[in-house]
Amino acid sequence: MSETTMPLTFPKEFLWGASTAAHQIEGNNVGSDWWKREYSEKTDLSEPSGDAADSYNRYPDDIGIAASLGLNAYRFSIEWARIEPEMGHFSTAQLLHYRGMIDLCREKGLEPVVTLHHFTHPQWFANRGGWRAPDAVDLFARYVEKVLPIVRDVTWICTINEPNMLAMTRGEEGTEMAAAALPTPDLQISESLVRAHKRAREILGQVPTIRSGWAVATQAFHAMLGCEAETLAYGYPREDFFLEAAAGDDWLGVQAYLRTFIGKDGPVPVPADAEKTLTGWEYFPAALGIGVRHAWELAQHTPILITENGIATAQDSRRIDYTYDALVGLRDAMDDGIDVRGYLHWSLLDNYEWGSYKPTFGLVAWDPDTFVRSPKPSAYWLGEVATSNTLFKPAMP
Repeated sequence: MSETTMPLTFPKEFLWGASTAAHQIEGNNVGSDWWKREYSEKTDLSEPSGDAADSYNRYPDDIGIAASLGLNAYRFSIEWARIEPEMGHFSTAQLLHYRGMIDLCREKGLEPVVTLHHFTHPQWFANRGGWRAPDAVDLFARYVEKVLPIVRDVTWICTINEPNMLAMTRGEEGTEMAAAALPTPDLQISESLVRAHKRAREILGQVPTIRSGWAVATQAFHAMLGCEAETLAYGYPREDFFLEAAAGDDWLGVQAYLRTFIGKDGPVPVPADAEKTLTGWEYFPAALGIGVRHAWELAQHTPILITENGIATAQDSRRIDYTYDALVGLRDAMDDGIDVRGYLHWSLLDNYEWGSYKPTFGLVAWDPDTFVRSPKPSAYWLGEVATSNTLFKPAMP
């Protein structure tokens, strides 16, 4: 843990919260491409999402917990596959469901941070070629137009979560999400996602009070000795392209978990003696500060919101250690003049990590038989940080 002992304060209006994604916690997202992949006879995934945390029905519990902890923001996604289960059919009931979540956040004193697209697609959209289809951007824009009435009074809206991961994984069987060794991006999809993001921002921009941006996964790429050129070539289509596309947006979401070393032949495996998380990534809290600094430079000083940062671990004390040190690095970047508007931890709940429930990122655990929620010590600690707006070193047991 960092040796910093003096409490570090944050700006008065700083957002302190936690994030989730619909497919990972709601359960029974049967109209999505991921559901089909999970239940395919030839699935490459360890287990399906199933009921997940049943948050579709239990979101009042989750929002209530976030508020009771002392957080002031909650990031969640609305599910396109539920809202438009068949091409051209938009469900009023589902739109009202997500509007209810927004209303409850406000009732509980939480700023809703709403993500319009978080990895999953309606199955009909995937069947038509997904982001490679010639009318993909138009279809996404139509969805955003249908959603606009329920988010008109939401300040913070994320158009697309981790477009760089979408362009690399493409939802294809045999490709794991958020892997350290990243596949080659599909340039057609990358460009389609940028156009979709800009169209969405134009639509959302009809409401002057909405601040929109997208969230990019940063990898804290490190060059092995003499591999600077290879690192730039590897990182540009996987990260920098998407950061540059955010220049001029209302804000840019930074998501950071790990670092990746690049050698002559690409990513270098994590050393055997390094501390690793349950995802197999190196324990490296400094990734957040590095990601923020890199994003700030590439996006030409677009204001930053930390939309995800956390660690998959069964040892909750290490979650606190990791988060504390990550926030020390974040405060250091802010002291150097970087405009950071808030920190949203990944994740509020243990959730479905795209093929498995084993990597536990949550501040809150839940019983798979009863769905009863149990906040962890890290949840109470982060809540105290949020309530005091001051980062303090947690007491050692």
